[in-house]
Amino acid sequence: MANHKSALKRIRSTEVKRVRNKYQHKSTRNAIRNFRALTNKKEAEKAFPIVAAMIDKLAKRNVIHDNKASNLKSGLQVFMNKL
Repeated sequence: MANHKSALKRIRSTEVKRVRNKYQHKSTRNAIRNFRALTNKKEAEKAFPIVAAMIDKLAKRNVIHDNKASNLKSGLQVFMNKL
């Protein structure tokens, strides 16, 4: 167990950040899954900027790596172009 006030505070703040990151990452994964389920190109073109922004936010906050974000967005773009 932590012996210092600052260590106790670090434990609390780390838990808050962990829960927030988990929520945002799961929300983005669900958005990607729903995007891949789309069959209409117009709907996909409308939804792509929203999903891409979610992915970019995860990369900016270091929840996922920048290259993974680029890879995901590229794959979604290819999917949208094939519709």
